Amino acid sequence: MTTKMKGCDIKNVSEQKIKIPITVTLIALNEERNIQRALSSVQWAEDIVVYDSGSTDNTIEIAKKMGARVVQGEWLGFGPSKRMAVQNAHCDWILSLDCDEEVDMALQQEIQKRLPDLNPKVAYKVPRLSYHMKRWIRHGGWYPDYQIRLFNRKFANWNEAKIHEKVEASSYEKFVSHLNHYVFLNVADQVRTNNKYSSLQAQEMWDRGKRFSLFHFLTKPYVKFVECYFWKLGLLDGWAGYVIARNAAYSVYLKWVKLKELEG
Repeated sequence: MTTKMKGCDIKNVSEQKIKIPITVTLIALNEERNIQRALSSVQWAEDIVVYDSGSTDNTIEIAKKMGARVVQGEWLGFGPSKRMAVQNAHCDWILSLDCDEEVDMALQQEIQKRLPDLNPKVAYKVPRLSYHMKRWIRHGGWYPDYQIRLFNRKFANWNEAKIHEKVEASSYEKFVSHLNHYVFLNVADQVRTNNKYSSLQAQEMWDRGKRFSLFHFLTKPYVKFVECYFWKLGLLDGWAGYVIARNAAYSVYLKWVKLKELEG
């Protein structure tokens, strides 16, 4: 059976040594440190689209050299920007990838094997394994960290959320093989990221009408540390697990401080 997909055909994919009829989509902004690794891992895809929202480094040049089609536009928020990348895809089957992620051989082979039989009305979750502080992190809530990554755009797509975006579909199923996630360059990078996202989260809370709570400010950071380090067994990741739990708690602390700041 052959399924037409705007120039991308599925025809006994698992038996062919040709490119897999999928569009890989990424959004990027100054990702020269990561994007080559990400794109190198998906050279088996028939189509690759990068939506760039104003990079001033070598991101665009690297993406083009790696065979990606680059679409340039303004930053629209996470959900709308990812939708823009999907809109420019040649294939209806979409594999959404972050620039700091990598598709390893096992996941590529699982996609290739299962693609002809996938249900286009189902979006597929992929486990994600993160690398930080010179080790793969398997506890503390970091793994399996399922991410909705593979879907058919005729029946599913990213929502319009500017943060905490999600692929909306009628149902979801899971893959076995995981993405590799090179989450932070170092601890300083983790702190910078926590600072950035805590600002976005505080603004989102403000926009939803959420207001500062002294009780939550005093308790939630401690609860977060206990959750990550003890309940979700971050302690089994050694020193890295402890640092991750402390930084997670600090991110929660920052979120509530910044929400208080928005109140003036």
